[in-house]
Amino acid sequence: MEIRIGIANSRELSFESTETADAVRSTIASALDSGAAYVTLSDAKGATYLVPTAGIAFVEVGTDQSRRVGFVA
Repeated sequence: MEIRIGIANSRELSFESTETADAVRSTIASALDSGAAYVTLSDAKGATYLVPTAGIAFVEVGTDQSRRVGFVA
């Protein structure tokens, strides 16, 4: 699933994650609600991202459904 995070006064962070959409939403929401300075997310390749919560402009979480390949009749 693709995750896009807009960072204020900076640029956009976009990566693929193996976590579910609900898990990503929960991680980001709990970091924002608790007043944490950073939220930590990992991508499908094992890289880790530390995003400052004060700079989060938007978060777009893709769906858990896989893409279809081929023709639909």
